[in-house]
Amino acid sequence: MPTPVQPSASSIGSVDAQRVEDALSLIAPKWTTWSAQTLAQQGRPMRVRDVAARLPFVSEQFVGKRLAQMHADGLVTRAGDCNGAPYQLSAFGESLSAVHRALSDWSRTNLSLGGEVAGAERVEDAVRRLYLRHSTAVVQVLDAGGPMRFVHIAEEAGLDNGFTRQRLNRLQTDGLVARTGPRHGDPYVLTDAGRALGPVYATVERWSNPVTTRRHSSPSAPVTAATRTHPGVPLGSDGIRTAAALRRSAAVPSALFSHAPQSQPPVPTAVTARSAPSRGR
Repeated sequence: MPTPVQPSASSIGSVDAQRVEDALSLIAPKWTTWSAQTLAQQGRPMRVRDVAARLPFVSEQFVGKRLAQMHADGLVTRAGDCNGAPYQLSAFGESLSAVHRALSDWSRTNLSLGGEVAGAERVEDAVRRLYLRHSTAVVQVLDAGGPMRFVHIAEEAGLDNGFTRQRLNRLQTDGLVARTGPRHGDPYVLTDAGRALGPVYATVERWSNPVTTRRHSSPSAPVTAATRTHPGVPLGSDGIRTAAALRRSAAVPSALFSHAPQSQPPVPTAVTARSAPSRGR
């Protein structure tokens, strides 16, 4: 087994992996970033229909469900108790701006998404690559001791072999991990994008609220239960079509958040329906 080296200066190894992933799980559901940044941009309480009017590619019903979940997670508050009471960002939600900036900067520097991508979609794409349970632990192991063979990664991360293989496959697909050769058993290493994650992890950890995020974790659950992927739009399938529509919505591509013009055609209903997430892992 390779001799472990000191964690890189990026502090990948110094963060609490579960805390980072718990925090990312709060903003992983599709359209959470778009909704949060709509509220931040307007700077006032907004009813569901008003938020939906700013996001013409999402149904009003789905925006309502997303805001309700954000309210349960402490990201937004309501200005009243009635069903139609408007939403506004909580202090916790307002502090998301630093996380959005870190994710956007990392994506722009390390990922090639093609075309002009709205800032909010870039952030959501980055979160979908990072939030899955134990992904951070695998990245930390490779940062400290890579290149490493599969069995050594599983051993160091404390994961079973089947789950480790699934997680490595996903990290490869997402451009964070690569193999050093084509043969079975060749070691794995972090890509440049993976090695650059330190500042992102640190920012997310600073933002996280231990009380809010910990309730979404299940430390007593077996590792194999974490193999469920989030039912948000996955990378590589409907996510490509959704991203294509959102690229066309980037009115100001250089800005963190770009709204779609009213003439923007809606994302197909089938895509939106499949993007509705549950809170399970």
